[in-house]
Amino acid sequence: MSPSSIALVAFITFGLGVTSAQASACGDEIARLEKVLSEKNPAAGPTAPQTVDAQLGYQPTPESVKRAEAEARARFATILDRAKTFDAEGKAAECMQAVAAAKIELK
Repeated sequence: MSPSSIALVAFITFGLGVTSAQASACGDEIARLEKVLSEKNPAAGPTAPQTVDAQLGYQPTPESVKRAEAEARARFATILDRAKTFDAEGKAAECMQAVAAAKIELK
């Protein structure tokens, strides 16, 4: 085998290793966020922005609280699904951007 062939094989092997390492880093972040989503602790899940009614001092009803929680969880799940798609496609930068957006939903 010629030195250039060895270099090519080494380059391909190294390149594939870097790609999988980046994808798994994003995959690890996705797994952490999925764990948060599966927890029953309401303080640990996604949040929704404050409504105008809340700013005016109106108290939320149990139904409106449940609806807001469900909507926040749905937004969070959608963002995680997008991150998983990017991760599966090997788009590490896009995946990490989606993970960052999901983390914002947790604040």
